[in-house]
Formats: sequence, structure tokens, C-alpha cells
Amino acid sequence: MKLAVLGAAVLWGTAGTAGLLVTGVAPVSVAAARLVVGGLVLAGAVTLTAGAAVRALPRRGLLLAAALGVAAYQLCYFAAIDRTGVAVGTVVSIGSGPVFTGLLSWIIDRVPPGGRWAAATATAVTGCAVLSGGGGQARADGILLALLGGLIYACYAVAAARVIGAGASSDAVMAAMFGGAAVVMLPVLLWSGAGWLTEPRGLLAALYLGCATTALAYFLYGRGLRTTPVATAATLALAEPAVAALLGVAVLGERLTPLSAAGLLLLGAALVVVALPERRPAPRSGERTGVRAAERESPEGGGSGGAAEAVPRIRVPEPEPRQ
Repeated sequence: MKLAVLGAAVLWGTAGTAGLLVTGVAPVSVAAARLVVGGLVLAGAVTLTAGAAVRALPRRGLLLAAALGVAAYQLCYFAAIDRTGVAVGTVVSIGSGPVFTGLLSWIIDRVPPGGRWAAATATAVTGCAVLSGGGGQARADGILLALLGGLIYACYAVAAARVIGAGASSDAVMAAMFGGAAVVMLPVLLWSGAGWLTEPRGLLAALYLGCATTALAYFLYGRGLRTTPVATAATLALAEPAVAALLGVAVLGERLTPLSAAGLLLLGAALVVVALPERRPAPRSGERTGVRAAERESPEGGGSGGAAEAVPRIRVPEPEPRQ
């Protein structure tokens, strides 16, 4: 279900262009409206269609912490870009997310990330940094806030993956997380000013940002986490800045510098590597020999054609996807 994760990243990448429908509004207010609308839509839709799955959710304390994390990430991100600028804050927060996710998965599951994932993630983060084109200022407090945002993102992504891996419905997990985050962000929306929602353009932008880039995107992301390791999903999510850059060129008439184009190509190549299916290990020759030897030495078959039916074949276990 890597395509589901990529679909979510594509939707996230459209948020910046859609946000241009509103002008003169504080970014934190737009983010709060996006989360309130999207969280309530996602929670309401899943509750109406799969209420039993929501009521049967396990590890509710973990999901509550994850919901708080979703809201906290927004606050950390906007506090970071207020201090360092959009370019630095975005690269550090989005780029550190997959790294923290891989480390947390390693600590919790005690399975180190693969070499291909590590190389592709490093390449993708580098491409993201080059694509941003620099700008802003490297203030220590802003970078620390951006890193905190990346860590918080990793924590709630890993939490969601573990609850889904325990057998819970991915739709119900995302509904609980983002429904809870919507409740937390509602006072932030009211405090930052919600008057712009009474204007048609503002309301249209909030509905798109909430329904498409939040509710639908995280519905797809949750579906992807059913079979995609969370560290891999976090790296695939780096397609978001690539989509945003392409929309800037195609819709807004922006031009990519040669350096930004190189970063885009680097990021795209890394995402292709991560999206490719893993190779399944081939059975070792000794294991094949063991099957044949067991068939020959079977007392029922005595080496005849019935031996294969009398002795169960030895199957080489296939690696299960890490949740």
C-alpha cells in the first residue's frame, strides 16, 4: 500500500497552493482551521460508517497522546518558521521526521532500518534541502523547535502504526487521532481569529484543506500503514515538497532554478528507490536439499513418488512487513 502513502503525500503537497486562496490571514489560523475541519470530517465519517470499530479501539491512552502530538506538531512548526523562515523551518521539521521515525522504530521493534532505506532517506532529505533553495536564518531556538516538531511527528506516526499493527482499524485510529486534535485546535482557531471563514474564498479554502489535505490524506496514510513499515511511509511522505514545487511551476507560473531542479530530481530518485518493492530472499541451497532428503528418507514413501505426500514440505518463511 505504498501507493496510498504517496497519494496522501500528493494531497499534502497541494496545501500550499490552496492556501493562497486566503490572504492576510495568520498561517496558524489557517492550520488550525484545516485541522479542525479535517479532524471533525474524518471522525464523523468513520463514526457513521464504522462506529463499532471506533468504540473497540485498543490503547486509547496512546491514541490520546498521539492526538495531542498532532496538535503540538502544528504549533511547533509555525513557531519554528516564525524564527527561522519557511525554508529552514520546513526542511528541518519535514526532513527530520523520517530520521526520527526510523530511529524510534529501531528502538521499539529492535530491527535496524535497511541500508537501502537509510541511503534513500539521506538522499531525499538532501534533495528537499536543495529544493528549498535556502533562505531564512539558522536561529538555534527555531531549529530546535523544528526538530521537536519532527520528533513529535515521528512519535504519533509510530503510535498510529503500532495500534494498527495490533489489529485496530486504520480508519478508526486516524479518526480518533485527528478528531481529538480537532478538539484541541478549536480554541487556537478561535483565539487566532476565524472571521475569514465567513468569506466565500476563505470557506472554500478551509473546506479543501480540511477535507482533502487532512481527512482524505490521513485516511490514505492510515491505509498505507497497514502494510508499509512506518519508517518507509515517513520517507515516502517527502514527496510533499516535490508536489508543491511542481504545482508552483504548473499553476502559479514559478520557475525552478537549476539548483532547485537538481534537488527535485534527487528527491524524486530517492522516492523511486524507497517505493520499489523489497526483494524477497531466495531459499538457500541447504534448505532445498533438506526438502529432498526428507522426501527420500520417509519411511512411508521409501524413496518412491508417495514420499512427497507423506512428508510435509519445508517452507522457507517469508519476512512479514514491519509495522
